[in-house]
Amino acid sequence: MKIILVCSAGMSTSMLVKKMKEAATQRNLEVDIRAMAESQLKNELDDLHVVLIGPQVRYLEAKIRTQLEPKGIAVEVIDQMAYGMIQGDKVLDQALSLVKQ
Repeated sequence: MKIILVCSAGMSTSMLVKKMKEAATQRNLEVDIRAMAESQLKNELDDLHVVLIGPQVRYLEAKIRTQLEPKGIAVEVIDQMAYGMIQGDKVLDQALSLVKQ
């Protein structure tokens, strides 16, 4: 599964990606998790399942949904509490729940 976190290239998102990867490893899940700016997203659509948007760039949600949901890619803003507390396990759960829908 491929998950991308859209951010404004902030440090907190890279720490969140690290925590999500650790949680996935503990669960024996094979996932590709990356953080990037919205402008890079168009180059990463192959095999993409979920895009999670950082709360600080939530204004991009409508634009990203319009581009990706018709392609079957789930899009959602990251839970603000889980983002702020860098809870990788909870954000991973959020991404997994979107794939199951």
